[in-house]
Amino acid sequence: MSQSTQSHQQADNLWSSRMAFILAAAGSAVGLGNIWKFPYITGENGGGAFVLVYLACIFLIGIPVLIAETMIGRRGGQSPVATMRTLTQSEGVSRGWRVIGWNGVIASFLVLSFYALIGVWALVYIGKAASGLFTGADAETIGGQFGGLLANPWELLLWHSVFMMIVVVIVGRGIRSGLEKAVNMLMPLLFLLLVVMVIYAMNSGSFGRAVSFMFSPDFSKLSTAGVLTALGHAAFTLSIGIGVLMAYGSYLPKDVNIARTAMTIAVLDTSVALLAGLAIFPLVFANGLEPGTGPGLIFVTLPLAFGQMSGGALFGTLFFALLLVAAITSAISMLEPVVEWLEEHKGVSRAKSALGGGLAIWFIGIGTVLSFNVWEDLHPLGFITLFEGKTVFDLLDFLVSNLMMPLGGLTIALFAGWAMKRQGLAADIGLQGGAYRAFMLVLRYLTPAGITVVFLYNLI
Repeated sequence: MSQSTQSHQQADNLWSSRMAFILAAAGSAVGLGNIWKFPYITGENGGGAFVLVYLACIFLIGIPVLIAETMIGRRGGQSPVATMRTLTQSEGVSRGWRVIGWNGVIASFLVLSFYALIGVWALVYIGKAASGLFTGADAETIGGQFGGLLANPWELLLWHSVFMMIVVVIVGRGIRSGLEKAVNMLMPLLFLLLVVMVIYAMNSGSFGRAVSFMFSPDFSKLSTAGVLTALGHAAFTLSIGIGVLMAYGSYLPKDVNIARTAMTIAVLDTSVALLAGLAIFPLVFANGLEPGTGPGLIFVTLPLAFGQMSGGALFGTLFFALLLVAAITSAISMLEPVVEWLEEHKGVSRAKSALGGGLAIWFIGIGTVLSFNVWEDLHPLGFITLFEGKTVFDLLDFLVSNLMMPLGGLTIALFAGWAMKRQGLAADIGLQGGAYRAFMLVLRYLTPAGITVVFLYNLI
């Protein structure tokens, strides 16, 4: 095996500890999906009943695929593409399974090209909150501020460049000097900021109402669409199916128990989502605002709440700093599969791979920046009914979230559950006896069924 494609398990850059991997994988999972998306979809779908279904979906879909993808990554010990090439040969199965690796690398590349823009919004809003622009402002003014940001391509492009530069520098420094050092600093900071925000929300006067909203299930408020949204978000929030966990798993030492580690990651990820709800909904209720206001909850509704509350400028700044940290920890994980592939297949150094991959993503990201202004009427695939009316941003989001991620999760579950040989699988995963049999039952039947339902629903 050439130097460029050697197993990471033989290299000197494995994660230094199980906790380092947990923080990195949790950093990937704990992103904007938890703090930006989870609260507003919970608000749109009635609160407590949605949360309960979401938690069930985490255990039936999210965790099994998380375990399987990490196991595949560690067993292959290379980039997702090379890992699947190696495993299809060693398992004696069809070369068609290699699509899993390519889907992961391409999906992570595409998702970062539009995901970065939401990180840019958080970056800009730190300055807006700190300068007191939200203080005393009404809904029309704050909505105008967000609209003004979206309409300014040059400002967005500037901060898009800054955000991608931060991501490239971190990933280019390597596993221990870059990714591991970053998550060791950023993840504790994220939890600290989140706890501070929850304590602040507890003094808003509406904390009890928020707790009741989130944890008192009323299934009359939950539609079939809400259940499927919970299914889809359970897959999205853990970063499964886009090559990230396969890439991170390739650096995981052999003595780490994957099943136990995956459970820890899922608990951390879910805890952040729930804490984000407890930080956000009390502020929304205290100011007489609606929790189901959609994507604008974070960038329009919350700034309005911060502008009306004592200490709002300070805590608004802290909140958007929290959002930026979450965006960075996820973004660096999405660049990693691309960097691994460039290192192995092109023989390029890590620093140059990070720069080259980052520049390519930055360039595609220009299309997402222009989707809200200069190109807002451009619909690249509008002649296809499925993509009718979708801007570049909408198109990339739809392709990754509704097609590539579900297909990635589905094929990973089928490959690990049906195609791979059973010999050594239990030991690799870290489960024995009844626990292993129950896991395989879920992975082979329930998980694929759930993902398939979400996939078909998104298409229809």
